Amino acid sequence: MALLEVKDLCVYYGVIQALKKISFHVDEGEVIALIGSNGAGKTTTLQTITGMHQAASGEIIYNGQNITKTPGHELVKRGIAHVPEGRRVFSQLTVYENLKLGAFTGRNRVEIDYLFSRVYRSFPRLEERKNQLAGTLSGGEQQMLAMGRALMSFPSIILMDEPSMGLSPILVQEIFRIIEEIKTGGTTVLLVEQNANKALQIADRAYVLETGSIVKEGPADSLLNDEAVRKAYLAS
Repeated sequence: MALLEVKDLCVYYGVIQALKKISFHVDEGEVIALIGSNGAGKTTTLQTITGMHQAASGEIIYNGQNITKTPGHELVKRGIAHVPEGRRVFSQLTVYENLKLGAFTGRNRVEIDYLFSRVYRSFPRLEERKNQLAGTLSGGEQQMLAMGRALMSFPSIILMDEPSMGLSPILVQEIFRIIEEIKTGGTTVLLVEQNANKALQIADRAYVLETGSIVKEGPADSLLNDEAVRKAYLAS
């Protein structure tokens, strides 16, 4: 059974239709990539799943339950985490304080200590800078902090929006390595990425969005070698 299902989802911005009856599913333990050009609807898809936008029609099913109208804070409690585009760390709080906010769902001290140790194992740089203000971190460190904060909620699925945006090639490699590590640790990943080449290299399956519609889907390695996909999204 799919962990997450999106069925005939439609979203509007005023009179403009941003998503046009899109349907896809994410099975437990998968990395699923959503690729497409700017304005295709990738970010809107993630934001609608996590309650930041309201669907005009369609359904979002998580763990067999309809969550289409569930508030975002309730979704976190149910095991859905979102790493938004642009990182959005709390710049005037320390790294430690940002991470602790991610564990707001009422866990006890032992569980929180375990989550800190888990995040610090994946992101040792965050432990080195735990008392540093988040706003003084580099872009790559802020991205790690945003990912670490999401992992502090101990999610079943984590939605990541453009985690490699604006990072150096070395940090891009590091971010994708960590995504693979997150999957290995048992967390399902729904990944939005403009770096389609890297996304398809680590994904199990992928969907291609164009102007609010899914136009292609399939195993990631097949799409990686698809001539139309290569020409549109993978050209060097």
